Amino acid sequence: MSSKQAIGVVGLTMGFAFAGSALGSIRITEWMYNGAGGTAREFVEITNTGGAAIDLTGWSFDDNSRTPGSFAIGGLGILGAGQSAIICEPTEAAFRSAWGLSAAIKIIGGNTNNLGRADEVNIYDASNTLVDRLTYDDQTIGGPRTQGVSGNIRLANLGANAANLAVVSSVGDAYGSFASSLGDIGNPGTYSDIPAPGVLMLAAAGGAVAARRRRD
Repeated sequence: MSSKQAIGVVGLTMGFAFAGSALGSIRITEWMYNGAGGTAREFVEITNTGGAAIDLTGWSFDDNSRTPGSFAIGGLGILGAGQSAIICEPTEAAFRSAWGLSAAIKIIGGNTNNLGRADEVNIYDASNTLVDRLTYDDQTIGGPRTQGVSGNIRLANLGANAANLAVVSSVGDAYGSFASSLGDIGNPGTYSDIPAPGVLMLAAAGGAVAARRRRD
């Protein structure tokens, strides 16, 4: 394969990847296990990283027991393009108050499948199909220890189950992290790495056209 052909294949592959994102894709983007004080404050953030809304009716969450349906998250409803939602251990009201989050942020509280220092986050769709998984353990896998300080998944690593490449939150960082009233640090409810849906669609079209031109 010539270098030009190789570039064309890469461009086409990128085009398909962006096209998939433009259609809608739920990814785990941030997580934190029990807060520094040991109380029930942990959370998982999921984000629709694509350009189309996704109805979460019938979807569920589980930890390392990997059992679809363990904790229903369908109450989050429809997640728009680029929109994030929170699955947390505290009640919705308690979590929203601690982080000062507006009513616009989707939150479902009361999760009883609690996370530990070495654990897993599994998201399942309405057909009980695994949509995304994040296995983490700072002692064996590497990456940040997320007790009371959240970990963020970079755009390039979304869906790759690469907790070792996660970025720990710090106040005022590129993710807009801040301290909650309880002293935890994170940025629940928003994900700043994802480009606007229109950018994804243009990239998909551009990648496919570039590949086609090189092939002709």
